[in-house]
Amino acid sequence: MAFRGRWIGRGLLVAGLLLWAGAAAAAEASDPAQARERILHLRAEIARHDELYFKHAAPEISDAAYDLLKRELLALEAANPGLLDGTAPAGLGDDRTGRFPVYRHRVPMTGLDKSYLEAELRAFHSRVSRRTAGVEEPEFTVEPKYDGLALSVTYENGRLVRAVTRGNGEEGDDVTANALTIAALPRELHPAGTRPWPEVLEVRGEVYLTYSELARINAEREQAGEPPLAHPRNVAAGTLKMSDPAAVAARRLSVVFYGLGACEPEAVRPAAQGELLAALAAWGLPVPEETRTVRGWNGLRKAVERFGRERGTLDFPTDGVVVKVNERRWQQALGESPQAPRWAIAHKFAPARAETRLRGITIQVGRTGLLTPVAELEPVEIAGATITRASLHNRAEIARHDLRVGDVVQVEKAGEIIPVIVGVNLALRPEAAVPYRFPAACPACGTAVVGAGEAAAVRCPHADCPAQVRRRLEHFASKAGVDIHGLGPAWVEALVAHGLVRTPADFYRLQRADLLALGKDTGPVSDRLLAAIERSREAELWRFIHGLGIPRIGETGARRLAGRFASLEALAGAAPDEWAEADLGPTAVAALAGYFGTPANRALVVELQAAGIRPRVDAAPGAGPLAGKVFVLTGSLPAWTRAQAAEKIRAAGGVVREAVSGRTDYVVAGKGAGEKLAEARRLGVPVLDEAGLRALLGESPAP
Repeated sequence: MAFRGRWIGRGLLVAGLLLWAGAAAAAEASDPAQARERILHLRAEIARHDELYFKHAAPEISDAAYDLLKRELLALEAANPGLLDGTAPAGLGDDRTGRFPVYRHRVPMTGLDKSYLEAELRAFHSRVSRRTAGVEEPEFTVEPKYDGLALSVTYENGRLVRAVTRGNGEEGDDVTANALTIAALPRELHPAGTRPWPEVLEVRGEVYLTYSELARINAEREQAGEPPLAHPRNVAAGTLKMSDPAAVAARRLSVVFYGLGACEPEAVRPAAQGELLAALAAWGLPVPEETRTVRGWNGLRKAVERFGRERGTLDFPTDGVVVKVNERRWQQALGESPQAPRWAIAHKFAPARAETRLRGITIQVGRTGLLTPVAELEPVEIAGATITRASLHNRAEIARHDLRVGDVVQVEKAGEIIPVIVGVNLALRPEAAVPYRFPAACPACGTAVVGAGEAAAVRCPHADCPAQVRRRLEHFASKAGVDIHGLGPAWVEALVAHGLVRTPADFYRLQRADLLALGKDTGPVSDRLLAAIERSREAELWRFIHGLGIPRIGETGARRLAGRFASLEALAGAAPDEWAEADLGPTAVAALAGYFGTPANRALVVELQAAGIRPRVDAAPGAGPLAGKVFVLTGSLPAWTRAQAAEKIRAAGGVVREAVSGRTDYVVAGKGAGEKLAEARRLGVPVLDEAGLRALLGESPAP
């Protein structure tokens, strides 16, 4: 039957879960033996989920389900005081990995209490109002709740000295080297007129990944034949904990600050949350831009509802709002518990979710041989989009949910972007549904796959597998490669099937008769394709490097290598220490060694040269009319795409960055420019339109 999406009502879902948790806790509280057993089970389960969330950035359950476990545990512990004296209680979680030095926070980093229902948020407002009754109606700030990894950064006398994750709240991982790759994080605080910065400033915030950056990373992964990354929070957390700062820099993390730990001298600490945000911004630190200040329950409710409506337009991941008492004097009066301040609460929104039928599971083979399962779904609408497919990432994901064809599955938009399956409605499972068996052989070539047993990643080891060959050729010809216009998947499939093309060098040996023999179209179409192939002989060197599909070498790494080496031959013949001179980390250098250590890959470079390629080398920074100037692009330009404008800037010796900072020379802004334009104006960075950029380049105005 056609399956229409059934929305899970937020209020009914969460309220039902909370009522169930309360009833379960009350029932078990009457039997000490059962209560003890349940408490120990919950502590172990919570510890396991903490390990997955904080240390591996790979959560198995939603935040709401996790909070439900914590609430049940707290209720049982409160109803059974002293029952488990001497055993370890559930804590705040711990993101320390053991791979970084640890550093103790000057002031502990606690979490936040959470609410999912309007009634819970109203209870928070009432509790605060009772404390200030007879004096004044309290004022609240409403800030977006960034979905990332908590970070504490210490400045001493205005200079950054340390960046530390929350860890266990008392001490965390020292990730200073990785944090310094974040463009928006100032190394030195800006002078702020009459408000000098404190001698010691411990600022609290969040490292996150924008949706646009996640889209860029996933585009590269798709070109590499790798499955997309689903949630920006998990990517941000995993990236900041990488061992290679160069790899961290390749993923353009962002950071925002909204709180204070230590402040010395204490007398200069701002007297209100709004004042604090203004001071942080004046000192050059990025702060939330969507903050609102309100009074009274109606004002608070409307601000939260408005943010819920507007959050879909934002470029950063947010799963709710943080409500804080604005004035510090009332914050101090309300105090803090060991786990959270009593003057703040995180109010979380339910993700867009629907149920639909799992029609089937298909297997995609990437250019590296990775087998990626994809769920084929009955069409269902989520957040205004019709969903028919969802990534399953790997074999372990199928096993974790015990997915079976015919199941009714719950689908969410992870991070508001990528559809993922988060559960199965077992009550509706068909009797004939059987466990899914992951293929033991490649579906494209029949070769036995590598990664047997419990391994999550499964690959086809056959380098000449037709699916891998096609994906490698598609990547080389794509816009991310040498950009052969018109040479899409259909052409590649036909050329491979007829034995005309096996490696990228074969593109440059094609004749008109070869294309006409395929019977795909008329002579003019073949002529245009041959002309596009001919133009690509002189593509930029970085495009050839990226087009080779070297593991761990994305566009940024390819550009760095092109700036260091004058040709593919020089790159292939270089030593590891020479590759490292292109500002690449050990992981990327090892990948280059593995790639060019393979005879077939070295032979491909020779074949390309013999086929007559003539790669162009862009002007190096410091050469050309823009002479190393740093540009940031934002908004839509009238005649150029941002990619075209970026190419123009790089060709003229300029540098293009994603984030605006004090080291930015120009921001080029078009229609719809937002946060980056505002940041440029705040920092006093010159702003150009397309005409201004053309003038700098010495080009004529657009027609």
